[in-house]
Amino acid sequence: MVAADRQQPNGFDPNVPNIARMYDYYLDGKDHYAADRARADEAIAADPTLVTLIRENRAFLGRAVRYLAEQGIDQFLDIGTGLPTQQNVHQIAQSVNPAARVAYVDYDGQVVAHGRALLAAAEGTRMIVGDVRDPRAILDDPEVRRLLDFGKPIALLLVATLHFIQDEDDPQGIMDELRDALPSGSHLVLTHASADGVPDVVAKVVEVYKRTNAPGTPRTEEQVTALFGDFELLDPGLVWAPLWRPERSITLEEALPIWFYAGVGRKP
Repeated sequence: MVAADRQQPNGFDPNVPNIARMYDYYLDGKDHYAADRARADEAIAADPTLVTLIRENRAFLGRAVRYLAEQGIDQFLDIGTGLPTQQNVHQIAQSVNPAARVAYVDYDGQVVAHGRALLAAAEGTRMIVGDVRDPRAILDDPEVRRLLDFGKPIALLLVATLHFIQDEDDPQGIMDELRDALPSGSHLVLTHASADGVPDVVAKVVEVYKRTNAPGTPRTEEQVTALFGDFELLDPGLVWAPLWRPERSITLEEALPIWFYAGVGRKP
């Protein structure tokens, strides 16, 4: 559990561990505080492979975005993006097609303010404040609508986001609304935490994240698959993140500790 779209707390408090800044710490970034580092270190102690998991999640995102750009997708809506880091979505997509456009969305105003500063010179990008639990507000946002053409295929990215949405917030309903807004030929890129593979390890990390600004809810393979709705999962289906079209040989045994399911689906 590394990125999120949760209700933004009132005000900025560096003493409250923030999952976006923890994620930045896992990736050797510079935008984090002592409280973030301390809680992240607790999570790493709970799962010593956690940093590898984070990097594998990021690597999957890169492979998926590059694949879609190569297939001609030139519009991306990234919800729960977190702090900009190395090899962001627009950099990967624009390395294939310089005309690609990316709308980034995060619930955290501090993250968005920092992201806008970093993206100021990046052509074809926007970053807005938005909460995935209010999908209509994101879909109707004027900046999103100016940048993206909803009459043409869009890649919707929810990478390490939905496991921070509690059951009572109806993640299935959220996804139904987001998918319904996309035209035929659009794609969904998704990763989600699951306790299916290493339940004891995941339970320990979940306990750590209860003491951050965004507790997490791992879900089963069946529950994660349902989030794709009627989108057709591309080969190899829903798999542990390192197994999605890997660039190196990897076994199921090696991938099992990477407890994020990953998949890409296409709207018929």
